[in-house]
Amino acid sequence: MAASPPTPERRTSSDSTLDVERDGAYATDGHSQDPPAAEPTSDGAETTPAASNQAPGAPEAGDPEAGRTKSETILVVGALCLALFLAALDTTIITTAVPTIANEFHSSQGYIWIGSAYLLGNAAFVPTWGKISDIFGRKPVLLAAAVIFWIGSLLCAVSNGMPMLIASRAIQGIGGGGLIVLPNIAISDLFSMRNRGMYFGILGMVWALASAVGPILGGVFTSQVTWRWCFYINLPISAVAIVILVFVLKLHNPRTPVKEGLLALDWPGSILIIGGTIMWLLGLELGGVSFPWDSATTICLIVFGIFVVGLFLVYEWKVAKFPVLPIRLFHTQNSVASYGVGFTHAFVFMSGSYWLPLYYQGVLGASSLLSGVYLLPYVLSLSFVSAGAGIYIKKTGNYKLVIVLGLIITVIGFGLFINLEPRANWAKIIVFQIIAGIGIGPNFQAPLIALQTNVEPRDIGSATSCFSFIRQLGTSISVVVGGVIFNNKMESQYPRLKEELGSELADRLSGSNAAGSVELVGSLTGHDGRVAKTAYWKSLQTMYIVYACFAGLSLIISLMIKQVNLSKEHKEHKTGLKSLKQRDDEKEEVDAAEGITTGNEKTTDN
Repeated sequence: MAASPPTPERRTSSDSTLDVERDGAYATDGHSQDPPAAEPTSDGAETTPAASNQAPGAPEAGDPEAGRTKSETILVVGALCLALFLAALDTTIITTAVPTIANEFHSSQGYIWIGSAYLLGNAAFVPTWGKISDIFGRKPVLLAAAVIFWIGSLLCAVSNGMPMLIASRAIQGIGGGGLIVLPNIAISDLFSMRNRGMYFGILGMVWALASAVGPILGGVFTSQVTWRWCFYINLPISAVAIVILVFVLKLHNPRTPVKEGLLALDWPGSILIIGGTIMWLLGLELGGVSFPWDSATTICLIVFGIFVVGLFLVYEWKVAKFPVLPIRLFHTQNSVASYGVGFTHAFVFMSGSYWLPLYYQGVLGASSLLSGVYLLPYVLSLSFVSAGAGIYIKKTGNYKLVIVLGLIITVIGFGLFINLEPRANWAKIIVFQIIAGIGIGPNFQAPLIALQTNVEPRDIGSATSCFSFIRQLGTSISVVVGGVIFNNKMESQYPRLKEELGSELADRLSGSNAAGSVELVGSLTGHDGRVAKTAYWKSLQTMYIVYACFAGLSLIISLMIKQVNLSKEHKEHKTGLKSLKQRDDEKEEVDAAEGITTGNEKTTDN
């Protein structure tokens, strides 16, 4: 693992209260000092004298874990899980309600925007939430995100038309973005590197369960009560989470003045990343649905979105004083590999959550509600394994084994999906899903632990936000890539479909119409049904070949992650402008000292 930058010796006792040593790669002892040089262990991991000789379970001064009771821990983690559950739930709960909503508001054009508005607001604001919490503190910003989500949910529930619902979903998505990333950041501040693995695993389990029950819950509300309960359900649950967090969550509050904090925010960087992300994801959302892929609208959105994100990176590198995503987050092999695993894992995971229901509905003829039930072996297995992997990491400190072993099983599981059949073979369907879920589960949060071992406390918020942002991009791109593969494969089968089914039906099952005709295919019987469902299955089979290859790529990337011993000791990280400015001043001192040293060495050489 790359060593952290040396800390300048010119420190005062007051300075050290604002600083927190990097607790991921070595144990801290309460003093400001350079981390000891890493030494390889017999198993190939890196360790340090401090990490290997630390006294287990001996909390030091400033350890936030020492002053918290077990009941307080349960309440805080439970509230964070509730917040994350709601944010994840709202990505999928609306899927089974959208047709009813579009019909009630007489708006077929607004169909796609009900889901897209939430996802766009969610993904675009994820990077910014982390930096805002660095300036104003984790607790007030987490509460602000929860309140925004609550307001958005209320507005969605009382919407009287499609425009109001879409705008409300965007507001809900902005708050949801904070509820996705801030619980992970809060866990990082609350627990030591060794202990947080278990809680990360629990968050991963909650995310998976929420994503799975969303369509089922949405279908029940829509058919038994009203679709508005898809949003009303958020109000009491989020209110309970807010109350618990207000009274029980104990994290450093810098009490940054609002005016100073707003002036310190990286506004140009935030605007660039939000604008670029929205344009790019809009292009991916609309391409092949509202506009052809080769249309000027789609091309311009994608190209200009990528260009603006490029401008964002240049601005963060060269100009920003307190960047949203510091470029130093990408300077080490371990960090880049962790981000790479996060992206590819999200890419593969989404293929199971999004495209397996298409198999159940199109090939097996299940309803949208029943397809959610059929997905339970996949979701339940990955949920429990995610939590189990976190417990294993807490007990052993070995996160690399969890990552690599999980990805090996993922390759096997998604490779087995290629062997599913165009008819209901329940033994294969259940067993293959369980294997894939066991592989997917460990890597919801384990790569985040690997990332944080190589990140200084001041960058935990930005690094975690970046990790979540990259995962969001992975899921979005996964859906698009899968759709393109599916539609192209259906188009290649058009001559046979035309011969067997006639031109009218073949036209509805080919090209950009293919995935949208899932209900039609599921309703076909006899000869027409066999032909159409076989064509559907062949397209899905081709898709899963690609996803299995991506799982293999993720496995290769994971081999570049380094194992280090995780410290059981922890000191609270100080947030706020004072801490950020002090860190900035120290960096300048280090740079100046290194410049003087380099100059003296050159003089000596001459």
